Amino acid sequence: MKRFLLLPLLMLSACFVFAQEQTAQESAQTADASSEKVLYSLGYLLGENLKNNLMLSSEDDFKAVSQGMRDALLNRNSQTNLEDYKPLVEKRYREDTTAVMNKRKLEQDEFLKEAKKDKKNTVLSNGVVMRVTKKGKGKSPKASSLVKVHYEGKLLDGTEFDSSIKRGKPAEFPLNGVIACWTSALQEMKEGGKATLYCPPDTAYGNAQAGPIQPGSLLVFEVELLDVMDK
Repeated sequence: MKRFLLLPLLMLSACFVFAQEQTAQESAQTADASSEKVLYSLGYLLGENLKNNLMLSSEDDFKAVSQGMRDALLNRNSQTNLEDYKPLVEKRYREDTTAVMNKRKLEQDEFLKEAKKDKKNTVLSNGVVMRVTKKGKGKSPKASSLVKVHYEGKLLDGTEFDSSIKRGKPAEFPLNGVIACWTSALQEMKEGGKATLYCPPDTAYGNAQAGPIQPGSLLVFEVELLDVMDK
């Protein structure tokens, strides 16, 4: 029983990793803390997590999952013998998660293959694909430099997961304290420059999940190097 309970708990935890990174001030400005909307958001996040980890393809699939959640929330008896189906649920979850990751990898590999053929792009030694959209005129940072940047981060499907621009405040950090994609790519830029970065999973978050960033995800960043803050 305890082993099975890890599944929904891990799912719930994954849903909120990214949301917890927001400051209290940002949350107060952007969210209505009414109980109904909070609970709706909880349900939506759980639904997104299931969608991202299970191969649900038909209306009947969605109805079955929805009905099971509804019965549990309304304290109704399960329509199945849960002791019999718990191992099958875990097996389905493992198999579907693997299938989703394999499908994602194939799509990303094909995208990177085409991106590397584009002569407008530069391929770095660690596999990062970089397209300079504006050449800078200032100095370039070292791996140990403190930099100030504006950026937007998206998944390959266009889903935005982070943006300093929307927050209205540039980010400042030591270049060797971020993902490898940034550490290598920003050293190729100059102050005032802009670039699009295509970061393979092993130069980003690898097989870890970070909020809406699923394991094994290729990330796309629009980066503007505002300042190299070395003294």
